[in-house]
This record gives sequence, structure tokens and C-alpha cells, in this order.
Amino acid sequence: MKFHHISVMADEVIKGLKIKPDGVYVDCTLGGAGHSSRIAAALSEKGTLLGIDQDIIAVEAAKEKLAQYTCNIKIVHDNFAHLGQILRNENIDMVDGFLFDLGVSSPQIDNTERGFSYMHDAPLDMRMDEDAELTAYTVVNKYSQEHLTEIIKDYGEERWAKRIAEFIVERRKTAPIETTGQLVDVIRRAIPAAVRRSSTGHPAKRVFQAVRIEVNNELNILEEAFECAVKHLNQNGRIAIITFHSLEDRIAKNTLKLMARGCICPPDIPICVCGHKKQVKLCGKAAVPSEAEIEANPRAKSAKLRIAEKIV
Repeated sequence: MKFHHISVMADEVIKGLKIKPDGVYVDCTLGGAGHSSRIAAALSEKGTLLGIDQDIIAVEAAKEKLAQYTCNIKIVHDNFAHLGQILRNENIDMVDGFLFDLGVSSPQIDNTERGFSYMHDAPLDMRMDEDAELTAYTVVNKYSQEHLTEIIKDYGEERWAKRIAEFIVERRKTAPIETTGQLVDVIRRAIPAAVRRSSTGHPAKRVFQAVRIEVNNELNILEEAFECAVKHLNQNGRIAIITFHSLEDRIAKNTLKLMARGCICPPDIPICVCGHKKQVKLCGKAAVPSEAEIEANPRAKSAKLRIAEKIV
């Protein structure tokens, strides 16, 4: 399958990173190299681009797309959760810009065999890294009712989480839930008909998001990865983060906000004892796609871009 993905807010990302021709840049979510190709085009032969992705299909597609550029290109098949180790392995210490484009990519959704989409029937999988052990099948069929309720509520922000978990557990007593279509059917049955009729979105959207986040450990790795990136930024280097739902954006916003603060001691303490130092400055408020971009690429609708600059 050809890896075709439309990069969200590409112009805003390139402008926000303030690319130096001889600089070092890391795309932590390489995908099909849409953003990376724009970065590489702005780099000289002395510049370096490191691309990271846990999806081997994306890695192979990116290698082909980036072959035309003259800068020093390094591509690593790994998860940005291991960012510090990856930088050490590639003998990279300080960096001029990091990009995180979070969430699932269009090719992953559109490849029905990978089980990300609630619109197509496929085996329950949802792994971004196809070598990973945990699959959606395991989450849906092996997790306790309490654990299912927790992840559907926390990661999907689904008001019917408890009822959906009950229906899943009851259904799997008869036979395992093996496909996305079977899971969608259970979710439809669990959500009251009146609620389904009054809702504008697909009834399975939030549950699929929750299961996907659990399978790929998407949220738990973010704060540490952002902090690691800032640690390795040169002075005036920048970090750009694109999020697609409120859970990701809350972590990005809060992590950058904390790093943009100095002392975090309670206000009633007369002398600072926390030792917390301001590391970055926020580069304006979160940016969102233009109406024209959303019209051309509806999947960009929920995107937000946050940028911060290293000050020390």
C-alpha cells in the first residue's frame, strides 16, 4: 500500500520552526515525510534531519521520498518514547528543532487490514508498530470490565463507558470479539437508540480512539518525550507539537506551560525552594488550520499547533 498522507498546517510548521540551513532537526513522527520533506528542502548539505517512526511502512515510504534531498538524513524505525536513546545512538546532542505530529495517520486509518477504522470491517489490531505485542483484540477480549470502563471513559471521554464495557464483556462470553465490525455492533447496542439518533458523530468513534490510545500507549509517553526534546534544544531552538484531540492537547499545553514558568513554589513561601527554572517561552497561542485547509483536508479540523522556543 502506498503511504499517502496530507501533512497538517505544513506552512505554519515550517514558519514556526524557523529553520536554519545548517541546523539539526528531528521529526519525531515521520509518517510519509510530508513535514520532513519541507524541512529537508530548507536545509543545506551541512544540515541534518533525523526522522523517527514506529510504523515500518511509513519508514520505507519516507526513505523513498527523502532520497532526493542533499542534507544529511537519518531515519530510525522506533518510538519517540525512546527519544533520548535514539539521539545518543545517532551521535546527536543538541538540536535546533523538534516536531511532533501526534495521533494516527491517514494511511493507517485507510488501510482497512490494520483495524483502526470503525467504517470498515477488519481484524481488531490498531498497532502502529506491527511488531508490538498488545493488540486491540487483547484489550477488547482480555481486559476486565472495570479496566475497559476506565480506558473508554478516560481515553475516549465517552459518557456511556460503563454500559459499553458491560455489553463488551457480556458479548465475549459467547465468543471472542474478533473484528472491528463486531465491536461497532456491540457499541451500537450499548448506546441507547435515542442518544444515537441525536448524536452527529459515529457512535464508535470515542471507543475506537480509547482502544487505539491504550494499544499504542499514546498519552503516557508524551510528557517525558516533550521534556526530553526541550532538554536537547539549542538556545532559540524550537519545539512544534500538533495535536488532534483534547487529551493530547491538554498534555502538550500543560507541559509547555510548566516549562515556561520559573518558580512553582506556593505563593505563601517567601523564598524559592523548588529550584524550577524557566526553560522555554511560548510562541503565541495554539494555531488552528485555516478554513481552506479544513475544506481541502477535513481530517485537519481538530488539529492544534503549539510552538515554544528554548531560552536557556
